Amino acid sequence: MGVTNSNKEISTDHINCDGSLKVTLALAAAPDITTNPTDIVLLLDRSGSMAGSPLEHMKAAAKKFIDIIDESTDGIQDGQIGSGSRIGIVSFADTATDNTQLITSVAELKTAVDSLQAGGSTNHADAFSKAGQLFDPSSANHQVIVLFTDGKTTAGPPPAPVAASLRASGIVIYCIGLPGADGIDVNTLNDWATDPDASHVAITPDDAELEDLFADLAANISKPGATNIVIDEIVNPEFIITSVLPPNKGSASLVNSNTLKWSIASLGTTANEGASLEFFIRHVSSSSGVKTVNQSITYTDTENNTVTFPDPSVTVDCGIVVQPEKCPEPVDITIGGCQDSLVVDLGNTCLESLGRILQVSTTVKNVCPGRRVALAISLSEVDPCGEEHPRGFKALTIPAHNAPSCRDVLVRCIKFVLPEELNVSSCGCAGGMCGPRNLRIRLISNYIDGGFHCCGSV
Repeated sequence: MGVTNSNKEISTDHINCDGSLKVTLALAAAPDITTNPTDIVLLLDRSGSMAGSPLEHMKAAAKKFIDIIDESTDGIQDGQIGSGSRIGIVSFADTATDNTQLITSVAELKTAVDSLQAGGSTNHADAFSKAGQLFDPSSANHQVIVLFTDGKTTAGPPPAPVAASLRASGIVIYCIGLPGADGIDVNTLNDWATDPDASHVAITPDDAELEDLFADLAANISKPGATNIVIDEIVNPEFIITSVLPPNKGSASLVNSNTLKWSIASLGTTANEGASLEFFIRHVSSSSGVKTVNQSITYTDTENNTVTFPDPSVTVDCGIVVQPEKCPEPVDITIGGCQDSLVVDLGNTCLESLGRILQVSTTVKNVCPGRRVALAISLSEVDPCGEEHPRGFKALTIPAHNAPSCRDVLVRCIKFVLPEELNVSSCGCAGGMCGPRNLRIRLISNYIDGGFHCCGSV
């Protein structure tokens, strides 16, 4: 069958500015359909929420799936599923219907798909039961269910026990989800599908992409497993990879802080098999917004399987960021090739000097909209006797924000210069760079603007 599914999932869809999340890459592969005949049941949702464009795109996707299996089983699109494989169609709404048995006629399969009409609720338990009844327990064929649904269960008993019984009998279950009017519960699809979940569950963001997803699955079913797999993952430069867990198949290594390589010698060459890899990334930019996790991801193997991974995105909330001090403007100087010396007048410097530099940030909590805030930072140095020596004081105005409610305001990059000749932290090395310096910081903040006016005041 080749690579039958590929997936990429993230552990959350919302993080703070310096937040982390887990990324899961997954693959599933199975042996060649021409030498390992397979019975496939397309289990198709025709509930009321599928009316219109979703149903039409699903029909087109299912028929393309059938055509690809037709050609892959005997090398030609001749209207017959070959090499002992068969396809059956089961559709469901309030109840499930056997639209066909397991057959080889492409025309009959497509007629059954075209006859589907949307209406009713969503009974997944009956759908799984009807699909399971199509398989012949005495057949040596591999057995696969490809479930497509656009919503949650709204009718019938709980479907999880039925799906579990099918998996226990050796049936492989793939779940394709489309977020429809009823929504999609990914955890539920994971529960129904064959393990590992990430290799057997795919969520498509819109119905227009269904045709490509079904086509990729059908194309890969026709290929024999996968060998010499190499996946190169490069994350968005606004993230860094902080750790990589050992995969359940193959080996993975960090190339640099943004790139990892996952290698698998073989997958699904003798039986249906899944592989997954988990790694963690952290956001390192200071900007908010919806950001894709990937910069790029490439897949190669000896069999030339076609593999496309989803491109998940996460919402990053950096709050309201104020940077009151700008970096100094640089002065560019060029010394000629034969010039031995150069004298340059850099002009005035406004009380900034080289030495140790302390840069601090703080978050002012629950600042209401439309009010400026005064923030004071007092810095002192503590000598070995416990006495404090002043090292800096800053009073800053934090601009008012226009958010609809009170928000935390992050004040970043407040800098203090600590000349080494004032070092009193180290007894034996005052004025040098050879020891730590013990500092103490105090913060004071209050609103500048208020709604109170004393009687008679202007």
